[in-house]
Amino acid sequence: MKARAVLDLSSLPMHGFGTASVTWWGTLSFMLIEATGFALAIAVYLYLMSLAAAWPINAPEPDLLPGTLVTLVLVATALPNYLVSRWAKQQDLRRVRIGMIVMSVLGMLPLAIRVFEFPAMNVNWDSNAYGSIVWTLLGLHTTHLITDLVDTFVLAALMFTPQGDNPRRFGDVQDNAMYWNFVVAAWLPLYGCIYWTPRL
Repeated sequence: MKARAVLDLSSLPMHGFGTASVTWWGTLSFMLIEATGFALAIAVYLYLMSLAAAWPINAPEPDLLPGTLVTLVLVATALPNYLVSRWAKQQDLRRVRIGMIVMSVLGMLPLAIRVFEFPAMNVNWDSNAYGSIVWTLLGLHTTHLITDLVDTFVLAALMFTPQGDNPRRFGDVQDNAMYWNFVVAAWLPLYGCIYWTPRL
């Protein structure tokens, strides 16, 4: 009887990065699902606007300052987020630890401003269709900000544990950075809809 050849996989890494990671594909799939949700909400906003005689309905235009501040803060996070992802790819534990602390602080800023953004809509969620859809758009994005911020807190804490230099943790940091880019990118069309479409 012939001996079977054995395939030795012991030299393969325990966790892949980027497209070699199942987590990366899961994050990408989640982002695609969420992007569809945002697109549908924007479509509802535009549909309601097309039916209304005046837009906004029985309300002044939303105040620009809070939403613009949120936008500026989110865009400003792009560079530190890119650096954290790059350092994670290099598996530079010291820099990743610093970067995760910075991103945790930066992730709280848009939420702090968002507290003032809801009243700046100048309409309640239950006032009419306009109020309902703008609060829904802000609520959806706020949920994503909170979700990513919690993930960032958890990963930041894990990077300071004895397992912080585990290659899988660095892959998780990269996935977190990719998701944050999505949260920032998703806000830009929402900002345009909420703040600038009523001013056209």
